[in-house]
Amino acid sequence: MKIINDKDNQYFSNNWNYCIGTGRLGLALQKEYWDHLKLVQEKISFQFIRGHGLLHDDIGIYRELNLPDGSTKPFYNFTYINRIFDSYLQLGLRPFIEFGFMPQALASGDQTIFAWEGNVTPPNDYDKWYNLIHAVVSHFIDRYGLEEVKKWPFEVWNEPNLVNFWKDANKEEYFKLYKITASAVKDVCPDLKVGGPAICGGSDEWITDFLTFCKNENVPVDFVSRHAYTSAKPHKVTPEYYYQELFDCDHMLDELKEVRELIHSSPFPHLPFHITEYNTSYSPINPVHDTPLNAAYLARVLSEAGDYVDSFSYWTFSDVFEEADVPKAQFHGGFGLVALNGIPKPTYHLFSFFNKLGEIILHRDTECIVTKRGDDSITIVVWNVVMKKGHDFNKDMSIDLPFPYKEAFIKRQTIDENHANPWKVWKQMGRPRFPKQNEIETLIEVAKPQIRTERKLVIDGRLPLTITLTKNEVSFIEISRVKDETETYIELDDSLIPSYSKEWSS
Repeated sequence: MKIINDKDNQYFSNNWNYCIGTGRLGLALQKEYWDHLKLVQEKISFQFIRGHGLLHDDIGIYRELNLPDGSTKPFYNFTYINRIFDSYLQLGLRPFIEFGFMPQALASGDQTIFAWEGNVTPPNDYDKWYNLIHAVVSHFIDRYGLEEVKKWPFEVWNEPNLVNFWKDANKEEYFKLYKITASAVKDVCPDLKVGGPAICGGSDEWITDFLTFCKNENVPVDFVSRHAYTSAKPHKVTPEYYYQELFDCDHMLDELKEVRELIHSSPFPHLPFHITEYNTSYSPINPVHDTPLNAAYLARVLSEAGDYVDSFSYWTFSDVFEEADVPKAQFHGGFGLVALNGIPKPTYHLFSFFNKLGEIILHRDTECIVTKRGDDSITIVVWNVVMKKGHDFNKDMSIDLPFPYKEAFIKRQTIDENHANPWKVWKQMGRPRFPKQNEIETLIEVAKPQIRTERKLVIDGRLPLTITLTKNEVSFIEISRVKDETETYIELDDSLIPSYSKEWSS
């Protein structure tokens, strides 16, 4: 029994919806991309958006023009990025800038990553790179205003500790890139925020070395960024799928605590700490992303990670995503909160549930968070993570709550293996790669949470709840005051309706 009292409570951080990830920015030129982002913003309302490819050739910012005398001249083209950023801001999203990858005309080599071929080599001319960064940042200020752009974080590169993302994972070369990039940003305006090193897990010594380098070289740094995933090495890889086991649910939280301590022990102990990517698997073709397990597993992360980081950005909002080429099926293990054809996945609902929580934490543990709103209503998210195979893994939970009214209306929304699980229904359909319109409509219909309601008496200011959670269930429970107006109706008598009686029943 969880006995909860209404005293000495803390505010619940909204760091969980500070930022959301996106596939490369060039995908924002597709209609379905915007359909998904509008859906996400309506129900969840993130504040920032981060993605790769700002300087990739499909955005076309950097070009070199051939002059009559045979020389070349840089030309900065902002046609597409203006269109994209204008649209983000209209949806209430600010860019969390990631500088990358290398424009082909500036690249020192031909090494690329992903199906869309992001170049991961250093610039062939650091002066031209400096001028590019200076021009891009200056343009943003000219278009959106200094006060707006001062709110945007500027992150240098992506996962340079991996040879796939930065040629040879050369730490010294990355530090050089960072120093010149940060100088270009600060030369435009010293109040702009720049940071890094945007590494993935497993190389946290980079953070210590990076901050030491910034101190020793007097290089500006305004925040630390890192990524966090909780999957082991793959145990099977096929042309279409990537299978991995997941670490225990506290794995990511332990990592965040450890990195926060590294920052505290550094020459810059009070720097903000941003997780600019996180999820279960780091692969865009791992089926776990499509399942209720993904939602139940991440519930504790949304509940607690804000205690250790200033923001954490789910990777990503949509399955409109092409790192492993154009998606080959309706459900293909994509990162997105929203699947192709606008079908919400279970993890989408996890985020929407957290968006409805109150401001004050009454209770929090490894399987639930209980909050209170300003109107005295109580909101709860509960979850039951089951990583074992099988069917019967129900969990019973009892919660005893303070509630200052005589009666309570209780609304419970549920996602689990049998509710808001379009992946399961898609399998029942025979896994159509490219579903027909009627199949899409069915998948959208079944993607909605189950809703249950009841009315209960409050005894001596206490409201006891008994909850049974099914396998990989996440439920959002909302408890509000009943203000009964039945007596205001003239001669209302439900017993006169066939099959009904006067009394309401719980």
